[in-house]
Amino acid sequence: MAFSNGIGRRDFLIGSAAAAGAIGLMPRRLLAATPKKGGTLRVGIGDFAAVDSLDPALYSTYFQLFIFRQLYNNLIEFGPGGVLVPELAESWEGSADAKTWVFKLRQGVTFHDGSEFTAEDAVYSLNRHREEGTTSSAAPILKPVSDVKATGKYELTVVLSDGNVSFPDIMTLETLGMVKNGTTDFSKGIGTGGYMLVSLEPGVKSVVKRNPNYWKEGRAHFDAVEMICIKDAAARTSALVSGDIDAYNFVDLKTAGLLKRNKDVQLLSVAGKAHYTFPMLMDADPFTNIDVRTAMKYAIDREEMVKVIAGGFASVGNDQPITPSYQFYNPDLKPKAYDPDKAKFHLKKAGHDSLSVELFVSETPFTGATDAAVLFREQALKAGIDIKVTKTPEDGYWDNIWFKKPFCAARWSGRANEDAMLSLAYSTDGIAAGWNETHMSDPKLDQMMVAARTEFDLAKRRQLYYDMQTLISETGGQICPVVANFVDAASTKVMFGELGSDFSMDGGRFAERWWFA
Repeated sequence: MAFSNGIGRRDFLIGSAAAAGAIGLMPRRLLAATPKKGGTLRVGIGDFAAVDSLDPALYSTYFQLFIFRQLYNNLIEFGPGGVLVPELAESWEGSADAKTWVFKLRQGVTFHDGSEFTAEDAVYSLNRHREEGTTSSAAPILKPVSDVKATGKYELTVVLSDGNVSFPDIMTLETLGMVKNGTTDFSKGIGTGGYMLVSLEPGVKSVVKRNPNYWKEGRAHFDAVEMICIKDAAARTSALVSGDIDAYNFVDLKTAGLLKRNKDVQLLSVAGKAHYTFPMLMDADPFTNIDVRTAMKYAIDREEMVKVIAGGFASVGNDQPITPSYQFYNPDLKPKAYDPDKAKFHLKKAGHDSLSVELFVSETPFTGATDAAVLFREQALKAGIDIKVTKTPEDGYWDNIWFKKPFCAARWSGRANEDAMLSLAYSTDGIAAGWNETHMSDPKLDQMMVAARTEFDLAKRRQLYYDMQTLISETGGQICPVVANFVDAASTKVMFGELGSDFSMDGGRFAERWWFA
């Protein structure tokens, strides 16, 4: 048995379901429109940092994700509906034990400087994330890789220490954009993508222009794309309504209904893998105690969070990251109901009559995060838990607060598959890589992650992922009250087809997939 890039029943079912949901949320006229080239697309971006760079290994903000998608390509693209689409790799095939994967690369593709893309570039691009001491988010995911080599000018072979039947999914990760062999200076953003860098002012603005030699037919329609950093959600909305920008990400869900009434604005709402969290560091007091963590989970009213904070553009979360958009989502794992008495019971078991904790927050992780923290405080008081909400500066939140403070607000957009999501955010290796937001380190969980990668029996692999979700939900440090839709906004003059559900703004590929009417 070998594994290839043929679209199987699993891909078809996931793709069909997601596509149906996305299509139902947009005007039908957009689906039938024929793309045309021209114009400058101006987009307001709500998640950015003054240290944003063009190095894919240093990915941390949506601003970076979006510009990576403009400048670089991956080996495989995560298409609308969750289907894997060949990008710089035309095809791929795995050995019977899923330990060796051979990628046939596209010929005739050139970088922005005119040099040809070959297997040596792919080898370098992947190995950068395997170097000793790297902080790349791809490091824990690529740890099972034992060798990456060019087995031909246009053939890449990746060897794993243990098999992984879903390894090709990982090649869609935004961090794994292909760069030129030997590149150490990323300031010019030299890639194979549909746009070429004109200028970048981190934390302020970026400008790119269309790549005249782009290898993809029917993509990259705009003459130029400008991304403007606008932290405040109300300011982004005003800029769209006044015509200063053409689209923006992260609509304030509490006011989305009002925005929807504007005849010149369209809401882009897609159910996906995004979820809001309040991570508790499991190696920091008082969250080292499982009963304290359990008390915190019973002290939050998830239904009210969905209604008040997400404006109904969401569903209730169950304290683990695998949402219904994943193949192996566990539908039998129910969210904890709001129960102050149960919270008090677990506090008592932990030796506390009451508890006082500090929750660090800003609007950087998600619009409405501050309001969510204040609401959480009100709910938790009934359980004898006093949450002190500390508002922190927006800039530098991911570097200074998240992953470092014992209790904060966060947001995830999900990852290509269950293995990528769990390995990054819940494995012991994920701590060293700087992405495991609760510092969860459970040998049993680590072992199940490894076992799932090499389990060829679909039912057994599903059960392993079900068990992992249960373990994280019951013992982990993540409070996940909300599984949120991606909700962006655009002028009605912006056209698009089926929207991607892996990230905000059409899977981060708006610059490549959209066009003007």
